Amino acid sequence: MERWRIIRAFTLGPLLEAALPKPGNVSRFRDFNDLTFYHFLFAETAVLGVYYEAIKTAELLRKGILEPREAGIGELIKRAVQASREAQDANPNFGIIALSIPLIMGLGMGKNMLDAREKAKLLIDESTVRDTMELYRAIRIANPKGIPSGVKYDVYSDDSFRELFQDGINLSRLAEISCEREMIFCEWLKEYELSYSTFGRLYELIKELPLEEAVLRAFLELLAHNLDTLIVRKAGIEEARLVQENAGKVLEGKMGIEEFDAFMREKGDLRNPGSLADIMAVSLSLLVLRGLRVEMRNGKVWGVIGRP
Repeated sequence: MERWRIIRAFTLGPLLEAALPKPGNVSRFRDFNDLTFYHFLFAETAVLGVYYEAIKTAELLRKGILEPREAGIGELIKRAVQASREAQDANPNFGIIALSIPLIMGLGMGKNMLDAREKAKLLIDESTVRDTMELYRAIRIANPKGIPSGVKYDVYSDDSFRELFQDGINLSRLAEISCEREMIFCEWLKEYELSYSTFGRLYELIKELPLEEAVLRAFLELLAHNLDTLIVRKAGIEEARLVQENAGKVLEGKMGIEEFDAFMREKGDLRNPGSLADIMAVSLSLLVLRGLRVEMRNGKVWGVIGRP
């Protein structure tokens, strides 16, 4: 698959996710005190060079010049996070980067979008302890909210690198340990199951609804059927369940979208569904890769697949 087509898709997808209005998230209409739409604009465009290098590495893997264990996923993630942080002062896209780089490389290795899932999982399985150490360094740079301390392999403990090395914890093993705490790791383990199913749902919805309405519907379904792990880490399991319950009420017509959005924001960013927003960003990237373009119909923007 052509390099710049992949890079364009994985740049535009997260920008669309950030721009489109969704309950509890930053959008072109709404900001948080410490995270704005501008942070996403600068962060997502800052990682282009690293994404390009990821695809070039994937091409070497496809040709057999490199082995999967030499892919350097951890270092690529760290470098992308560094580039993002140099462009702005928040953490708008650590999760997006961590999801995107293995999948971008899978697309560079595979024959098509479905084959890419298997290739990405292979790279995670064949990763090394060094990849995990570099991921830890990336997490320290990004400094995401809600990272637990005092746990085994504590990200912020100086002993963690020794423990990772002694126990041989590569990215796959780390994902197994951490899946319950972070949805990204579940996606690594399950070949991007939720990202691809959401992509499929978006593909269906854009045939029936304008783009903003289609994305909103898909996001509400994500919220209603999944606990957002960022909300769990920041605010606790009960708050996450309450978000899930209220999203279901919106889908059932028992709560209005404005009331739900007000509920999502009444405690600042504690109910910000960041993990599911990362899933949506990757799903939109896949939709762009599939051929998404936009056209106007009766004053509204519709998403269309294919050439005009």
